[in-house]
Amino acid sequence: MATKQTKQFNVIFKAEPEGGFTASVPSLPGCITYGKTLQEAKKMSADAISGYIASLKKHKEPIPSDENNFFALVQIPVKNSPLYA
Repeated sequence: MATKQTKQFNVIFKAEPEGGFTASVPSLPGCITYGKTLQEAKKMSADAISGYIASLKKHKEPIPSDENNFFALVQIPVKNSPLYA
């Protein structure tokens, strides 16, 4: 019997000006979806990741994951300038 393997993926959620959230998965190029709420965007991202993995398996391609990757916020001071205002 096959055992289920768990993969971890970082997902970036971006609030959209017209409302809702776009979700993208950096380690899966082109894996982008949208939800009207953050909760819906999270569900849609899980569905999109599952579909992406199914396609990788079908084409016998390796399945990446983000077990060793993470995001961090880095703040850089920028001098006041009309270009950065």
